[in-house]
Amino acid sequence: MVVEEKELEEQTNEDVTPDNVNEADSKEAEPEEVELDTAAEETSASEVETAEEKPKKKSFLGKEKKEKANKLQEKVDELEDRVKRQMAEFDNFRKRSEKEKSAMFETGAKSVVEKILPVVDNFERGLAALSEEEMKQPFAEGMNMVYKQLITELEKLEVKPIEAVGCEFNPELHNAVMQVESEEYESGIVAQELQKGYTYRDSVVRHSMVAVVQ
Repeated sequence: MVVEEKELEEQTNEDVTPDNVNEADSKEAEPEEVELDTAAEETSASEVETAEEKPKKKSFLGKEKKEKANKLQEKVDELEDRVKRQMAEFDNFRKRSEKEKSAMFETGAKSVVEKILPVVDNFERGLAALSEEEMKQPFAEGMNMVYKQLITELEKLEVKPIEAVGCEFNPELHNAVMQVESEEYESGIVAQELQKGYTYRDSVVRHSMVAVVQ
């Protein structure tokens, strides 16, 4: 029995040689290599597909972003236009209000000046009625000083008398109440001033009452 077992071991050792082992290993490895090759082909095909799909996705996303950016820009432009219009309207309103204020101020100032002018007329009439000797008296001198001060303050406020005698008749400045004959002046020239006229900032407060040569 012992002899038989030894013989079996020797046969088995002879059958299993390194060459046989290598051949067996190579045979078993061949299918695995084929499987790997097919898997690699599948992965390469899928990579090609994904590589083709990526530019499409990128272009689609790029279009969406552009559309969103265009819409946002349109909204921004619309808001900017509204703001500009509102600023322009506010600027126009501010200018109108300033003009209205200045016009109201000038109207009020003209009305005050118009009320002061009769006082000036009375000063001038009173002083014109005095003789030279009476003008030297202290009371007359004081009245003359008050009159001059009043005229100075009116000039500071840009209130000026209208030139009349010797000037050509101007209906915007003069109010002709009578016609006279004159050897000194030609026809259409103001020969006499009956009441002095005044302007305030180039605006007529009171027209001059004049007599015009025929």
